[in-house]
Amino acid sequence: MGSCDAAARLIAGLLVVMVPGAALAATCAPDSVEIRGPSGQQRFTVEVADEGAERAQGLMFRESMPMASGMLFVYEEPQRVAFWMKNTLIPLDMIFADATGRVTKVHSGAVPGDTTPIEGGEGIQFVLEINGGLAKRMGIAEGSELRHPSVAQSTAVWPCE
Repeated sequence: MGSCDAAARLIAGLLVVMVPGAALAATCAPDSVEIRGPSGQQRFTVEVADEGAERAQGLMFRESMPMASGMLFVYEEPQRVAFWMKNTLIPLDMIFADATGRVTKVHSGAVPGDTTPIEGGEGIQFVLEINGGLAKRMGIAEGSELRHPSVAQSTAVWPCE
């Protein structure tokens, strides 16, 4: 039985190597967002907020967030969005992207507890919140490209495939 298990693991490993796109598909997972731009490529482990109640809760009341983590807000269709920091305890950067995954605006250093609306603009379908200061440090700026399975792959600027 042990040799059968070893053979099965070997075959599974070979299939991953031999199947074109297998490794690429792994980089486009529901719990991961990748962003690329002139300064390189970054990956964040994310929670997805794609329902109204999840989007309303967001990252409120959290005392910390791991450095390479974030929350991806997904809207059913492009729209005008605005965020605030009420009940949010950690500073955040907000990365706004259109339906194709192109970053259209980056708001750095949103202040915990501030109720001033942070406008993303028109045509926003995705918002990635990450720890404050990371966007600038990582070179994430307007024009960067966001990749995630929620972006319609037929029109994505950086598709999963």
